[in-house]
Amino acid sequence: MAKREFAHPNDMHKYVGQEIGVSDWVEITQDRINRFADATGDHQWIHVDVERARKDMPGGKTIAHGFLTLSLIPMLNHQISHINNVRNGINYGCNKVRFTSPVPAGSRVRARAKLLAADAVAGGGVRLTNQMTIEIEGQERPACVAETMSIVYGI
Repeated sequence: MAKREFAHPNDMHKYVGQEIGVSDWVEITQDRINRFADATGDHQWIHVDVERARKDMPGGKTIAHGFLTLSLIPMLNHQISHINNVRNGINYGCNKVRFTSPVPAGSRVRARAKLLAADAVAGGGVRLTNQMTIEIEGQERPACVAETMSIVYGI
């Protein structure tokens, strides 16, 4: 997908209510799941025990951690859009996060971004609120729907 470019943070209010774009697909490998388990200390068998999952999990596969899916949002969002003339930006958090469907190892996901709000903040910044939907290839129900917030400061 082509990355969408915006001229300046102060222009973002023009795009509120619009879909900003869709990222490329990324594969969720067992190796990625294992590395996330190591980074977070969450080694629950549903994520890392391939043999047990083969017997005891619906579909016979391990599943990605919900927070692994959520953690992909910055990388995927970077593929979707770029705002020019930014001095710096910060992650401001999430208003709401829902993990609506498990992501089996070996599946592919992508992000769909919709701009919900672009509010001026002190110091010349703009607080962007996005609805980020993480889709699973071949499935109707998304893996995750998150309302994320960031603040960008223009030059």
